[in-house]
Amino acid sequence: MSHSAFHYVDGVLHVEGVSAASLAEQFGTPLYVYSRDALTRAYHAYADACAGRRATVHVAVKANSNLAVLNVFARMGAGFDIVSSGELARVLAAGGKAENTVFSGVGKSAAEMREALEAGVKCFNVESIPELHALNEVAKSLGKKAPVSLRVNPDVDAKTHPYISTGLKSNKFGVAFKDARATYAQAHEMANLDVIGIDCHIGSQITEVSPYLDALDKLLELVEQIEADGMSIRHVDVGGGLGITYDDETPPDIGEFVKTLLDHIEKRGHGQREVYFEPGRSLVGNAGVLLTRIEFLKPGEEKNFAIVDAAMNDLARPAMYEAFHRIVPVVKRDEKAHKYDVVGPVCESGDWLGRDRELAIAPGDLLAICSAGAYGFVMSSNYNTRPRAAEIMVDGERARLVREREEVTQLFAGESILPD
Repeated sequence: MSHSAFHYVDGVLHVEGVSAASLAEQFGTPLYVYSRDALTRAYHAYADACAGRRATVHVAVKANSNLAVLNVFARMGAGFDIVSSGELARVLAAGGKAENTVFSGVGKSAAEMREALEAGVKCFNVESIPELHALNEVAKSLGKKAPVSLRVNPDVDAKTHPYISTGLKSNKFGVAFKDARATYAQAHEMANLDVIGIDCHIGSQITEVSPYLDALDKLLELVEQIEADGMSIRHVDVGGGLGITYDDETPPDIGEFVKTLLDHIEKRGHGQREVYFEPGRSLVGNAGVLLTRIEFLKPGEEKNFAIVDAAMNDLARPAMYEAFHRIVPVVKRDEKAHKYDVVGPVCESGDWLGRDRELAIAPGDLLAICSAGAYGFVMSSNYNTRPRAAEIMVDGERARLVREREEVTQLFAGESILPD
């Protein structure tokens, strides 16, 4: 958790100036709560390190696409990184600009390409030769030139979870490094494409700088070859993926990280190019918590269970990645702690939020699941016909409802039964 925004006052967890207990009372649980201050500080860490350099920040929308969250970034002048036309619609609705938005993703449809071209996005990060051909055709049909960069797969091991490591030969993403030069030559020949950049993204939750520097070295070498072939590469997109502290990880300081990469690019003689950063988790992850209430405490022979009202449909990361999230009481008790597995009501053994946690708790108590601002609400589902949680933005002493809790009837409003 961002330590300035989430803190205890007289044994009660607060989000900025608001008690988490009062939020749960007012808005119910499960409840996602974000801190505007934490979002702002994380963004400034990137933006301030980019100030005076040829570098821009594009917020990865997939990490948290709530309109209020995106609007906080848009007001500070952020660019955005999207992976669907739905995300483009959110960026525009939140006050972001298409001309500051890059469109990534391995499977863009023709309809999505058309929508993005008509909106005027800054660049398409293209991931395959078939995609180049498809984009060229769509651009031709609109009488436009599509700005493109190729996502090159540098085959660098980011030393992260296999599901979120994206830069290896065995991953579905990007153009293979050995094919990149020839692919650029092909793109250059296509009449309705404007080749302007190069892109890579090696994974997520990366906690050291060295994989980035390894990838950059390979990328910059490739840029020199491409320019020798007669193309001009105006920007280098280094992707996102910087990790955060969930437990005891020690990722690099954001400002230091940005400075190290920009200095490295300059040292290699590429300081004239614009550099794009695409942070997601490192902006929003520790700016949010998920509040949940304990329904039952169930002692067992081998395990004690704390059964809460949040579940794998609300926060999928533990079930999906065995991800660790710190879990803390909203109101501290002066009693002996016991070891619990914190689990939800969904009918799956995989429905757990934390294992073997030392907690002093009683039924009805509130828990805060920390570091839930990234890949929390956005990955939530209606499994077991469970309405998705409400979302709250805290700004100083004020809390605003920025997404209403779903109603059960909304969940099947679009369905119909067969006629007699």
